[in-house]
This record gives sequence, structure tokens and C-alpha cells, in this order.
Amino acid sequence: MNGNNTFEVMKMQLTQKETALLKELKGQEKLCAEKYEKYSEAARDPQLKDLFSRIAAVERGHISTLAAIENGTAPQPGSGSQPAPTFTATYQLAETEDKKNDCYLCTDALATEKHASGLYDTCVFEFTQNQLRAALNHIQTEEQGHGKMIYDYMSANAMYG
Repeated sequence: MNGNNTFEVMKMQLTQKETALLKELKGQEKLCAEKYEKYSEAARDPQLKDLFSRIAAVERGHISTLAAIENGTAPQPGSGSQPAPTFTATYQLAETEDKKNDCYLCTDALATEKHASGLYDTCVFEFTQNQLRAALNHIQTEEQGHGKMIYDYMSANAMYG
């Protein structure tokens, strides 16, 4: 095992389907990272800006993990995710323009996380090697965590429901 939490797999061979799914996953992760970066800039609440920025960094890590798989290494699933942030209410029940803006960003981001999680669910079942399934399952768990953090922010700010 080397210092970047990956280990070499003896000439890991991916099926044609796995290769196609990896390409789709990388496209989804690229979209997620770019979306979160743009949403961090567009958000009005500093807490939400920070949340989107944190998630963007994790999504960039997912792209690296998927590239490593394509290049013949099987990532060791990470063990320590950062603790989920807690949110204080920025917005009350009143529908201000700032709240509408941030609610839109959150709603779209939450839908994106649901899609990404579903895509990973399919891939976990489609990949043949247990090491790769574990790595993809770990990413799926992180995607679900992103959705939970977005939900928590929305809930704290009377945006969900």
C-alpha cells in the first residue's frame, strides 16, 4: 500500500460495461463538482456557501478515485469523513429573495445528490470486483451524506416540506 490510500491490483481488468459506467460516473462527478463550485458563489448565506464549497472538494476527490480505478488501482475506502456541520437559522418563514435563491440552489443540489446516489447504487451491483464495489459503496455513502447535510440546512431554514 502506498501513501495515498490506494493499492495496486494485478492488472485489474474492467468489463466493457464497467468502463462505460465509470465514464458515466466521472461525468456525473464533474457536473456535481462544477455545480457546487458555482452554487457556492451564488449562495447568499455564508453557511450555505461554505457547505457547497466543502461538498465540491469531496466531489473532486470522487473524480480522482474514479480516475484511479480507470488507471488500474483500487482505492481503499476512506474511514474518516468530516463531521457534518450544524446550521443556525439564517432565514425565517418569510420568503425573501435571498431565501428563494438559496432554496432553489438547495432543491436542485438535493435532486442532483439523489441522482448520483442512484447511479452509484446501480454501479455497486454491476461491478464484479469486491474492492471496487466497496470503493463505489463508500462514495455512495458520502453522496447520501451530502444529501443529508443539504436537507439539514433546508430544515433549519424553513425550506423543506
